[in-house]
Amino acid sequence: MVGGGPNGLAAAVALARAGVQVTVLEAADEVGGGARSGEAIVPGLLHDNCSAIHPMAVGSSFLASLDLSRYGLSWRLPEIDCVHPLDGGQAGVLHRSVDETAAGLGADGARWRALFKWPSARFDQLAEDIMRPLVGIPRHPLAMARFGAPTVLPASVFARLFRTERARALWGGVAAHAFRPLHLPMTSAIGVGIVTAGHRYGWPVAAGGSGTITSALAALLVDLGGKIETGVRVTGPAELPPADVTMFDLAPGAVADILGSRLPARAARAYRRYRHGPGAFKVDFAVSGGVPWTNPEARRAGTVHLGGPFEEIAATERDVCAGRMPERPFVLVGQQYLADPGRSVGDVHPVWSYAHVPNGYTGDATEAIIAQFERFAPGFRERVVGMAVRSVTEMAVYNPNYVGGDILTGANDIRKLVFGPRVSLSPYEVGVPGMYICSAATPPGPGAHGMCGANAAELALRHLR
Repeated sequence: MVGGGPNGLAAAVALARAGVQVTVLEAADEVGGGARSGEAIVPGLLHDNCSAIHPMAVGSSFLASLDLSRYGLSWRLPEIDCVHPLDGGQAGVLHRSVDETAAGLGADGARWRALFKWPSARFDQLAEDIMRPLVGIPRHPLAMARFGAPTVLPASVFARLFRTERARALWGGVAAHAFRPLHLPMTSAIGVGIVTAGHRYGWPVAAGGSGTITSALAALLVDLGGKIETGVRVTGPAELPPADVTMFDLAPGAVADILGSRLPARAARAYRRYRHGPGAFKVDFAVSGGVPWTNPEARRAGTVHLGGPFEEIAATERDVCAGRMPERPFVLVGQQYLADPGRSVGDVHPVWSYAHVPNGYTGDATEAIIAQFERFAPGFRERVVGMAVRSVTEMAVYNPNYVGGDILTGANDIRKLVFGPRVSLSPYEVGVPGMYICSAATPPGPGAHGMCGANAAELALRHLR
């Protein structure tokens, strides 16, 4: 296994559990990829390095099958999942309960309930299909047809189903997780999936930081007889040890670089031309007394989206995808300490944030991020006692899969959503017998759910048999 992120570790565990001898080669000094945590500003103040909120991970059938609580993994839920504040103090509020969310959306409550109550109640059944490649025959075709119909819509068209600014903005903030212009087809897919999973499981955090997800996977792998070697960077085919199966938890371009001429020409072209999405500019804050949000419900929310009304979100997403840095970028804020108080030090709390910026952006978005905080929480700047910045360039150094700062490992266009890194009925195969790609570039995409790795491992086991 080349790469020890959540998907690489998940694939390694799946193989080791089936009796395969597994070695993970990780270039960094520790495994974990995007799911790592650490102290960045104040001693004892715990920050997530990237992946932070996990509605898809807590609902992952693969992770659930492992009983990772034996290795220290537990989930914590905030009082409110997500708040999208608006100028003037109002906000769209997302609760785990569909009915409670609908009750807060006024005239749009009935529409929200009609859209999300049915799929949320059936999420576990739907996940058997949506957490696998979309090509092929679904296990639950009728349910998938009903669930999938609205996901093909552009998020901007989906937004027209709502009449209130609160509901439209709440929807837009979740849909913006796709890092795509919201007027394009299928940009509703990511938002519908996240909302549905959240209404089933909430938007939890991992107690003790996201790093506990991958540390639990690593501990289980070792117990199953697997080996983990850190500080080992593979750059060419000669550095791959002999193996019956080789798997890559890497961006497609890195796989092409390693395999070189061993990769079939068609796969090599697809991997080298693979499109990456916008970047993430991350700023962690140490905040005395917490963020002074104007909206009181935002003070109880694990996640806060800073983007204003839907039209503003749509404009900023168009800009960043076109390579233009907006004056008011869309900013995601994590207040994980509200669900997991052990991350704080006294009255100083860790506040996690990143802004959507153009891929490869070389500027400094720190002040733009702080301005968005000040817009919805006047006086925020005075409460900041320290901060740690990870620019787009530094993001790609932290995790080489984040090409140009793209933390999703690929642009969420129709081709990627349907096929993965190349047009193929088997998105995990690279075209060389016994070799597979299992990173977030493959279905079902980003997240610490491990399903990309589990799906690829299933294919690898069939090859071994």
